[in-house]
Amino acid sequence: MALQISVSPDGENLVTMTATEYQDLVDARDAAIAMREIANGTMPTIAEADLDAYLAAPTALAFWRKHREMTQVELSQAARISQPYLAQLENGQREGTVSVYLRLAKLLHVRIDDLAADVLTD
Repeated sequence: MALQISVSPDGENLVTMTATEYQDLVDARDAAIAMREIANGTMPTIAEADLDAYLAAPTALAFWRKHREMTQVELSQAARISQPYLAQLENGQREGTVSVYLRLAKLLHVRIDDLAADVLTD
């Protein structure tokens, strides 16, 4: 890692690195956080036997609802959205708001970024 340290006009130390080096640091931080959350039991995990179902699901939302053994009607009522809207979210036909995904994530006991990472990063 080729870091360059300089001093800003107000005396603060600045570190310069390549974008790749910065991304590596961010990735390492995220991996450490994920491992800590898994160890603490605060990050949802799935058994290897469920991996095929996760990969086959049209969206993470569809997988987690089925994994939690909830019907679309049950989840949509609890989340205060319509069942057809939930079906569209699950099939990727429609995008929901952050507040909708937050309610769904809480009801499914997952993190919002686990539930809708593909939707929220577009």
